[in-house]
Amino acid sequence: MQEKHLYEYAVIRLVPKVEREEFLNVGIIVFSKQGKYLKALFQVDEERLRVFCKDLDKDEICSNLDSFKKICEGSKNGGPIAQLDLPSRFRWLTAVRSSIIQTSRPHPGMTSDLDKTLQRLFTELVL
Repeated sequence: MQEKHLYEYAVIRLVPKVEREEFLNVGIIVFSKQGKYLKALFQVDEERLRVFCKDLDKDEICSNLDSFKKICEGSKNGGPIAQLDLPSRFRWLTAVRSSIIQTSRPHPGMTSDLDKTLQRLFTELVL
């Protein structure tokens, strides 16, 4: 029997006009301290983005979302935050902000397959 891991996840949201508090789900971050796991997936649907807010540049948004992946991976290109331990990186990524890219509050769960859970959450909450 596979061991179950406690995990936390947060939805990455695009909030074009922060004052309106309207958002578009564009990604997922999954973290498990026990599983030594921190990954992010994102996808920006250009058509949905254009309908939601025509003033945004998809390439610029994707570039900023790439920094989430670099921080999760601990990449040297991810800046000083990417060099922190996994829990600190997850907490930094999910800290409350009032910028155009935000995250939901973290939510907990249990799973025996973290990659499969990441894919499932991505499919259910983003696609």
